[in-house]
Amino acid sequence: MSKPANPLAIGAFLVGAITLSVIAVLVFGGGQFFKRKLEYVIYFDSALNGLNVGAPVKLQGVQIGTVKEISLELNQDAKKITKPVVIEIDPSSMLDSTGHPFQAAISLEERKMNAQQLIDAGLKAQLQTQSLLTGLLYVEFSFYRDMPVKLVGSDYKGLPELPAVPSAVDQIKDAAEEVLTNIKQLPIEQMVNDFAITLKELRVMATSDELKKDRAALSKTLKETSILIENLNRELTPLVSNLNGTMTDTRFMVNQFSQDIKPVLLSTEKALGTATSVLNESKYAMGSVEALAAPDAPLWQSLEALRDAAQSTKQLTDYLERHPDAIIYGKSKE
Repeated sequence: MSKPANPLAIGAFLVGAITLSVIAVLVFGGGQFFKRKLEYVIYFDSALNGLNVGAPVKLQGVQIGTVKEISLELNQDAKKITKPVVIEIDPSSMLDSTGHPFQAAISLEERKMNAQQLIDAGLKAQLQTQSLLTGLLYVEFSFYRDMPVKLVGSDYKGLPELPAVPSAVDQIKDAAEEVLTNIKQLPIEQMVNDFAITLKELRVMATSDELKKDRAALSKTLKETSILIENLNRELTPLVSNLNGTMTDTRFMVNQFSQDIKPVLLSTEKALGTATSVLNESKYAMGSVEALAAPDAPLWQSLEALRDAAQSTKQLTDYLERHPDAIIYGKSKE
């Protein structure tokens, strides 16, 4: 008969196996169990096809964590479905300005305060594709300061909430849906009917007798205008030629006049110089005459003596006219 199993040996074997398993996990896991990680919750509006637990969480292309949990919440009162996604962020993957890892926040209040600081800085999450072949998604964080902050406000397991923005595919889809909605709101039937009525009116106008008459009158007017333009060109051509000849003759006369007037101008300039010299000499002569014409000048004394002599001669002449024999007998005593 075989010996019964020893419970003590079995228990020791199980404890040893569990201990070895824990040691292996700690060794080959790189000590991940001893790292403090920060957990946040994100609500995405788009479908989560391709996003799995363990998917990377990146900050501008650098992995800083992983997706820990993906859930689905049904709100029967609001008739709304939300999809909370819990992420784990490893603070040691981010360094501060001194090159040391960030210190993980311990309390919930500190984590909420840190989350609010990130929200104020414009940090938002977005779903992006890891590979077009597999269709797997990952969470990408970046700073979208121009986009509004949308928070659900649900208290999911007491975790701080970070905002999200639609993915590029969702944005294109939303834009296309908005365009389709606007097109659906257009009165297509009324527009088609109005267009048909407009075409009918245009056809009636195109086949009307008044339009035919107007086209004939327009053709006649254009023909007469063309003839008038040709006549004007024919009449204006000689006039333009004569005008060109006149302008040429005028230009020649002006050039000739310029050449003829140059000697005259030179002579005039010379005459003006001579006249200036004469005027200067006349001014000098006038000054000499003024000096001679002074009352005490010798010229005045000579003129007075000449006047007295002329008066005596006149008296003598008058006397001889009355007594011509005075030349012979002398002057008689009267």
